[in-house]
Amino acid sequence: MQKLLIAALLIVLGSTAVTAQKAIKWMSFNEALKAQKNEPRKIFMDVYTDWCGPCKLLDQNTFQNKDVAAYVNANYYAVKFNAEGTESIKYQDFTYTNPNYDPNRKGRNSQHLFAHALKINAYPSVVFFDEKGNLIQPLPGYKTPQQLEIFLKMIKTDAYKRITTAEAWQEYQSKFESKFKG
Repeated sequence: MQKLLIAALLIVLGSTAVTAQKAIKWMSFNEALKAQKNEPRKIFMDVYTDWCGPCKLLDQNTFQNKDVAAYVNANYYAVKFNAEGTESIKYQDFTYTNPNYDPNRKGRNSQHLFAHALKINAYPSVVFFDEKGNLIQPLPGYKTPQQLEIFLKMIKTDAYKRITTAEAWQEYQSKFESKFKG
């Protein structure tokens, strides 16, 4: 009986470990900037709102994908940022807040000043920052794991620095081989 209980416990613990590996390890933007000082790494930011349906689908379909989660966790600091939230963000000698946030409002709320500074005009958007916290590029819209993969790998390897024309982008896309499973 004791062996059966131990075996059952190992199965439960094993499934918990597998589940944990599938999850992206999210942090705040302030935490990511602080982590960069100890271990430089690019930042991958998910900009969402509570009312956004495609944001929820991105969480469910793309961010829960084991290939996406493993790649993001291994190569980026992953940040979840509510574009209509109240988090205070210290970035490049300025503190961004959401002074017009209305806690009694249902649905859409005031846009956070940091989302405005990033020129976010669609939800969801993902935003990439370099190892020093400098903005690389926002990318608007829902993405499947395979659609996101090309950007994750292009930014990680700095290939984006060589892609300066539409033709170069077309060539990069045509040569890219997706490895993420759906």
